[in-house]
Amino acid sequence: MFQRCDGIGRRDVLRVGGLGALGISLFSGRQPRPALAGAPRAKACILLWLDGGPSHLETLDVKPDAPSEVRGPFRPIPTRVTGTFVSEVLPNTAKITDKIAIIRSMTSPFGEHGLANEYLLSGHQPTPVLHYPSYGSVVAKMRDNASDLPAYVAIPDVDAPAGHGFLGSEFGPFAIGGDPSKIDFRVRDLDFYPGVNSHRMQRRRDMVAQLERFQRAADFGSLTVDRGPDSRFEQAYRMVTSPQTKRAFDLSAEPQDVRAKYGLGFFGQSCLMARRLIESGVAFVTVNFTGWDTHDSLVLRLKDGYSGAKVGVGLAPTFDHGFASLVEDLADRGMLDHTLVIAMGEFGRTPKLNTRDGRDHWPRVFSLVMAGGGVHPGIVVGASDAIGESPADRPVTPSDLAYTIYYLLGIDPAFELHTSDGRPVPVNQGGQLVKELLA
Repeated sequence: MFQRCDGIGRRDVLRVGGLGALGISLFSGRQPRPALAGAPRAKACILLWLDGGPSHLETLDVKPDAPSEVRGPFRPIPTRVTGTFVSEVLPNTAKITDKIAIIRSMTSPFGEHGLANEYLLSGHQPTPVLHYPSYGSVVAKMRDNASDLPAYVAIPDVDAPAGHGFLGSEFGPFAIGGDPSKIDFRVRDLDFYPGVNSHRMQRRRDMVAQLERFQRAADFGSLTVDRGPDSRFEQAYRMVTSPQTKRAFDLSAEPQDVRAKYGLGFFGQSCLMARRLIESGVAFVTVNFTGWDTHDSLVLRLKDGYSGAKVGVGLAPTFDHGFASLVEDLADRGMLDHTLVIAMGEFGRTPKLNTRDGRDHWPRVFSLVMAGGGVHPGIVVGASDAIGESPADRPVTPSDLAYTIYYLLGIDPAFELHTSDGRPVPVNQGGQLVKELLA
């Protein structure tokens, strides 16, 4: 398992599927969801989270004319869009630039992983007094979910900044908890626990239903209030017993040539699973791709990979293969127009190479890429200066990005959510729409 330089690895934030993890005390007490602000341009979203902070100078914002200590080891290559260049380690991305938008002027004040993650994954500047919900959790709160599948899924799992924040664990992600590229992969907690069969689970379900009716009677003063469709136990029960759920997670149903097109490793198969989940009705999927905290050995980490004589399996080619295949597959299936795809990390890397042939944290300017779901294809928004140190044009903050993401998803950025003690908190604070991104 890769770890960032702060020593924080991937960890579970929610365990849902096996029912035993839920217990019978987790009544949702959930209020009806608010209506969306309007018809969403994007019905669903796939977030490819490049945890650790990918170097903009080695991927989407190469500086071939900069001094040697700045420009790095990789050369730029032309793309499908005239005048737009990306790094040589992204040849497949170069072929689909007519379908994507690149932002080269992202800027943030936070160069520490935890704080930067919170800002990028929620659009709210972090504060010690309140944990803000991530995009996926807000979508889960705002969208009605009639499917047996959860509204928000994480592959394989996520850290706390990508979780439910003050909204409560019922809006957190369902984490699959494993590597979908493995032959023996099984989604964690998607089966009955040993010794528990469908008959015993039905009895537990009936008991929970009675307890919930009494709970609601105490809350509302009437024994006629029945269990709502959003009961967390009920949702988990449906997941464990639903053929639809098992089909959505079953990559063996995909033709082998499709699986190979995505890449047979963890990231490629995770992108394929994300497509299957969106196709089955999941509203938000995060794929957590770790290892981008490249303080040393840029060429080894980003290009060659840790695989002996076999080259071209580093972080960047792996991302390039999976990302481009995902965008092309969504387009071929007619899904890209209503599926928003975002690939980003928490910050960029320093303009100058360090003494270990790597780059350190640099939030002042960095890049990300978006596609589909109402995003204007074939454009570059903003620019960094000659050495990739600061925004030179059209700075975009994580708050601006969040405003735009929610706008594309049909969620009113001004809508007020509420903390457990009733404090109103807008979905977005201080952000502005990045109009250039709109198709």
